[in-house]
Amino acid sequence: MAKTLRVGLAQINTTIGDLEGNVRKALEYAERARELGVDVVSFPELTVTGYPPEDLLLRSQFVRDNVAALEGMVGACRGITVVVGFVDRGAEARSLIWGPVGATDVSRVPIYNAAAVIHDGRLVHVYHKERLPNYGVFDEARYFEADRACEVYRVAGVDVGVNICEDIWYPGDPTETQAKAGARVIVNINGSPYHAGKRRFREEMLADRARAYGVYVCYTNQVGGQDELVFDGGSMVLAPSGELMARAAMFEEELLVCDLTVEESGVRSQESEKRIRRFAVSEAPFLPNKLAVEARISREPDGDAEVYAALVLGTRDYLHKTGFEKAVIALSGGIDSSLVAAIAVDAIGAANVHGVSMPSRYSSEGSIKDAKELAENLGIECRIIPIEPAHEAFEEMLTPAFQGTEQGVAEENLQSRIRANVILALSNKFGWIVLTTGNKSELATGYATLAGDMVGGFAVIKDVPKMLVYRLARWRNAQGGRPVIPEAVLSKPPSAELRPGQLDQESLPPYEVLDPILEQYVEHDRSVQEIVAMGYDYATVARVAQMVDRNEYKRRQAPPGVKITPKAFGRDRRLPMASRYRTW
Repeated sequence: MAKTLRVGLAQINTTIGDLEGNVRKALEYAERARELGVDVVSFPELTVTGYPPEDLLLRSQFVRDNVAALEGMVGACRGITVVVGFVDRGAEARSLIWGPVGATDVSRVPIYNAAAVIHDGRLVHVYHKERLPNYGVFDEARYFEADRACEVYRVAGVDVGVNICEDIWYPGDPTETQAKAGARVIVNINGSPYHAGKRRFREEMLADRARAYGVYVCYTNQVGGQDELVFDGGSMVLAPSGELMARAAMFEEELLVCDLTVEESGVRSQESEKRIRRFAVSEAPFLPNKLAVEARISREPDGDAEVYAALVLGTRDYLHKTGFEKAVIALSGGIDSSLVAAIAVDAIGAANVHGVSMPSRYSSEGSIKDAKELAENLGIECRIIPIEPAHEAFEEMLTPAFQGTEQGVAEENLQSRIRANVILALSNKFGWIVLTTGNKSELATGYATLAGDMVGGFAVIKDVPKMLVYRLARWRNAQGGRPVIPEAVLSKPPSAELRPGQLDQESLPPYEVLDPILEQYVEHDRSVQEIVAMGYDYATVARVAQMVDRNEYKRRQAPPGVKITPKAFGRDRRLPMASRYRTW
């Protein structure tokens, strides 16, 4: 006999540590779902705490407060079944935590990445995550214990399996056991961070699981920026055939609602019964005889639009969640600062973005003009603060110490460091966050100045290779009816303008050669020999590898920035600064 289960996938933007705010938002979405006749609504992984809470999990009080916040949520979830992520210490410790603060030392009790199953104002059960990712940006084995218990919950007369993120990313348990035990619907809650192209991979993976186990897969993902990570949402429902039934928008909060027509199989594996625990939540919907809802499949953005949206969301949320309202950017008239300014305006509004042009004796008239034109196009303030007086003073001050040496990089970098002092002074005076403008190609090769252009609070495009910078700039110019980045910025050869006639290509291979080599060496960890075998010149590859390896110390001192590639510097790629291992 077929039954209809109405599911709601609430992809919300949580803030780490805002326990009260996260619960309040979840309850608002739960109420919206209840009004729409949803039988079971799911929220992202660790909704109550925000994801990823990192070493806050080592604080007993934080865990205690998160459980107390969940308890407050339970009683308010009336007339609906809710699946919500939080941090659990297990049933026994949970009762201790709910006792008087400080009454019991629970610091040694294991904690679990958990999903609370709530029904009509009572806590039915808590599921504990089985697979703990410990690679890339994930460090869950540092904090959580794994649990191999499998549960099936009968909701509105339908058997539902609940699991968390990594639990479904690989074939096998717990999803397989839940399906063998009769679950026809799998509710999987996630905190899956973004990188370019990941959405399509997710969908293919989930379709494989749905087909393999003959189940509906309801995948709820977090949305929003958190430090360097961006969570792109894109929650989806897939049929047992693997067909996509519904998909939420990327980079936006949304409640996705979908009706599932579920045929009870009546077949349960005896082997699975050894592990399965069953919970009778409800046999009938709270709201019977509902009018059908039309499942919606949001249009997916194209590649450059997707990356640009991630950069905007990551920048907006970093500023808002750290308490900054305004930003300041050094406008050089080049492509990098132009793109960062456009992203900042789209993230927080033109009135909240301040540009500063700081010309030196080597700045071309064209670059100064381009910076002014960009500011006018974007509608932002642009102050001009020439650095020549400070530059002269520094040169005079250092003349005795530099006597007898040839001019070189040290003299060039004085300009960058003077500019850093100016922009930091403005930040200090007015409370504006400094958005740095360096890209991934520069950061990889060390083509940046410590205490100079690397100085700032947030590095918007630190994970964006140079050639992608150009693509994103052209994409942005194609939006809104008129270009905002001057064509001269897109067409002129890139230059730091720290000496007469300087061009980036004097210090680096051409970017169209450099970026593919960096992708192989940095993101795919391929050796020099492997990259050369792909058709690249040995001398060029060895030179690039040498630059990357020698500049690890610089990257450690760079500000955080939005992750958009599979392997970003910082959270993803962690190499020793003092190392004698060489691949070149």
